Amino acid sequence: MTYQLVVILKGVNEVALMALLGQGALFILAGARREQNFVYSLLKTVTAPIMKATRFVAPRFIVDAHIGFLALFFLLVIEAMLIVLKVRLYFAAVAG
Repeated sequence: MTYQLVVILKGVNEVALMALLGQGALFILAGARREQNFVYSLLKTVTAPIMKATRFVAPRFIVDAHIGFLALFFLLVIEAMLIVLKVRLYFAAVAG
């Protein structure tokens, strides 16, 4: 894997993380009227593929209300793996 590909994947993952965190913050702040909020709807559209993929991977006993937390966990794990891979590729390039 090239260093540039890891950086691009890390950037895409960070955008997904920020969208999910923003949606979570608006979920708390906007209250019951969050569905009428334009920004919340935009963030919900951005995070929809992540939520669907998480629902597909998650076991059936996990309720839909917790899918957002599980998606956040998955994105954080992916981010950590990409950071480790980026550092390893960097040091391999410097040493080699």
